[in-house]
Amino acid sequence: MPTEASRLNAIREKVEAGQRLSFDDGIALEESNDLFALGTMANLVRERYNGNFGYYNVNTHINPTNVCVYKCDFCAFRADLDDPRAYTMDEGQIKERAAQAHGRGATELHIVGGLHHKLPFQYYVDVVRWVKEAAPEIHVKAYTGVEVEWFAKIDRKPIRDILQTLLDAGLGSLPGGGAEIFHPEVREQICGAKASTATWLEVHRTAHQLGLHSNATMLYGHIEKPLHRIDHLIRLRELQDETGGFQTFIPLAFHPDNSRMDEIPKPSGVMDLKVMAISRLMLDNFPHIKAYWVMLGIKTAQVALAFGADDIDGTVVHEKIYHDAGAETPQECTVAEIRRLITEAGRVPVERDTLYHRVERDGAAWTSREHIDVPTLALVAR
Repeated sequence: MPTEASRLNAIREKVEAGQRLSFDDGIALEESNDLFALGTMANLVRERYNGNFGYYNVNTHINPTNVCVYKCDFCAFRADLDDPRAYTMDEGQIKERAAQAHGRGATELHIVGGLHHKLPFQYYVDVVRWVKEAAPEIHVKAYTGVEVEWFAKIDRKPIRDILQTLLDAGLGSLPGGGAEIFHPEVREQICGAKASTATWLEVHRTAHQLGLHSNATMLYGHIEKPLHRIDHLIRLRELQDETGGFQTFIPLAFHPDNSRMDEIPKPSGVMDLKVMAISRLMLDNFPHIKAYWVMLGIKTAQVALAFGADDIDGTVVHEKIYHDAGAETPQECTVAEIRRLITEAGRVPVERDTLYHRVERDGAAWTSREHIDVPTLALVAR
């Protein structure tokens, strides 16, 4: 029976040679308690892809409505139509938020929300259009795979047609939410009513075929097991092999407060860093791994820059979904604070836009360069 040290040494040799890790390798990483070894290997891959850069962006969130037809056990954001907490933003509010973001120098608006059963698809199209009318320069990253599947259902149109309509309205890319955990043993328990794994993957496959880039996520630290996490990462890796359209992977730490799973404790800092490192090692074809400071906490996100992450997201103004679930992080982080955190972690802070072009700015005004100069991505030996 191989020892943990021998298994890690074999994996380290594969990582150093740029070889792809298997499902069994992923399980071995999950079973290891040598956090330092995992971080060292993940950092090697991180620097192979992104040198010494630590990325961030200036962004604002809009959650147009919290009314949602689904009742996922882990969600504390959703509300029923007659709930006193229920809200739906109108044209004036959306445009005001977009104008505020533009005035603050934001390059991106991140838009996700509830699946309101009384609103037509046209409302969600209009949200994108209203933003582009108020702030044409801002990149609109909007609507998860779950939301897109819902739009297709209520408008009785194919996913491709839904995405093309949003693209025509000004959509720039897709966020990675709604993935949760792909394995049916878990997905059916925590969010069985909403878009299936196959549908989520098909939304992103279709988006990539239309020329849209997207992100991917994984919600961890609840009822899933190591095998479910590795299965999730490999499914994402397989789709990336096929399309090459994913930009960033974001491990999302489960926040139990105010949800129907509030008896489950939050993931520990050790688990956060372990999942980050394993994600970097397994997702050999993803150029970026993000440590989302809103969910991880600022300090853990900072340390994650040595455990495989190369991005800590951005200023994140007006985030509601994870703060409703008990996130104790600030509602926003200033550019100066983000740059300080990245510098303290020994990285070179680089402002990027949604598509990872370097941003050069003069106050609130900004321009994007064609690309960010990083080391050539090593081809993975498969």
